[in-house]
Amino acid sequence: VDANCVPSGFMVPKGWDIVVDYYRNIDAGRWIPWSRPVVDPGADSRTKVGEEKFGSLDFRLMHKDYESFWHDIPMKPSGGEGNVINFVTEIPLRMTAKMEVQKALPNNPISQDSNDDGSPRYYTYGTPFFNYGFIPQTWEDPNLKDSLGNGGDNDPLDVMEIGSRRLDMGSITPCRVLGHLELIDEGEMDNKVICISLSDPDVNSILTMDDLERVKPGTTDRLRDWLKRYKTSDGKAENSLAGEDVTSVTEAMELIDETHQRWKNLCGKGTGTVSTEDHGFWLEAAGCKG
Repeated sequence: VDANCVPSGFMVPKGWDIVVDYYRNIDAGRWIPWSRPVVDPGADSRTKVGEEKFGSLDFRLMHKDYESFWHDIPMKPSGGEGNVINFVTEIPLRMTAKMEVQKALPNNPISQDSNDDGSPRYYTYGTPFFNYGFIPQTWEDPNLKDSLGNGGDNDPLDVMEIGSRRLDMGSITPCRVLGHLELIDEGEMDNKVICISLSDPDVNSILTMDDLERVKPGTTDRLRDWLKRYKTSDGKAENSLAGEDVTSVTEAMELIDETHQRWKNLCGKGTGTVSTEDHGFWLEAAGCKG
């Protein structure tokens, strides 16, 4: 990092001093990478936050109307189409902070995931071109196996919303299901439902995945690429998909209904049982066991 490493005319000395200072103190907290801004998260107006700032692992986002994002919000809006679900946004369009609902914490707030070293986790493969979140009142049971023997990832069912508008973190959005892709992530079944918000300008033109490709050519390939490769920029191996083709709406809705039944079993409200009680989840919300 000495000045003699700088090619002649590459940068004025003052600018190089700033670069050197950044790399010598990258872990000191004085410098913030452009992709990790400490800014307002752009949360929905019906949410509330604690005292900690967005960008801290102690940041917590709660809903004003529901005790739990996971358990109290209905899986589907009342009176909606058969293939419309409620989509809870964890990671808004173009946000790199890896936010997720916390299954084990009281009230299941949304907060930032952490890396193995305890640092806040960010996407490094690029900025997401979709809104990301989950379907409430669903659960991918590890005991539910796919045809390859992979069990569910123990999370609510993930969603990639492919509209053109940024949805606020913590917002609840009616979303038309188009299909799903089954990601195999480190030996676990991690399904990704694809949907479009009913408030999106293109919603009346996009009823199926074929419509999506007609209106937004190349989107399906971009989704497949992201799911397979988004961890490679962190030095991890590529993920795989159980199949390259997106399932039909009918198949996706069958998956959603199955994971809803598994969630009901988890809460003691279904006809089935959960084989283990050491999951560590917070289930005391009114919609679950409260």
